Amino acid sequence: MDAQNREPATRACYATSLRKASRRLTQLYDDALAPAGLRSTQYVILGELAGGAPGPVTLNELARALVLDRSGLGHSLRPLQRDGLIRLEKGTDDRRSTHVVLTDEGRRRYQRAVPLWQQAQDRVAAVIGQPAAHQLRAQLIDIAADDRLR
Repeated sequence: MDAQNREPATRACYATSLRKASRRLTQLYDDALAPAGLRSTQYVILGELAGGAPGPVTLNELARALVLDRSGLGHSLRPLQRDGLIRLEKGTDDRRSTHVVLTDEGRRRYQRAVPLWQQAQDRVAAVIGQPAAHQLRAQLIDIAADDRLR
């Protein structure tokens, strides 16, 4: 128990609270995206590729953008590659780098999922309120970008 709050330390833990909320939201988004055949983690990757830099994106660049380590990204990319939604290509300038390329089918699947994702977004905003949803997203983006928390 936390001596100050007289509650279990896990309730006072920022990481635990965030993980619990993350699991709840992940379930909501996974359920919403299921008709498009995507999980929320896959949708985010496809979205990063669909709306990101105009040229090819390296594995390292994509991992940085998603705040993932390369091995975790590799694990997430395998089903997308297997399903033909992305392909991996060796770099033309630097053969040591690998680029992640969104396929036409990946772009179609992503576009099919966008309105489903929007429904999940709207549901979250309806539950916690639009201002709180915007504030929460802004705070989470700040936390994800803050290198002091590495």
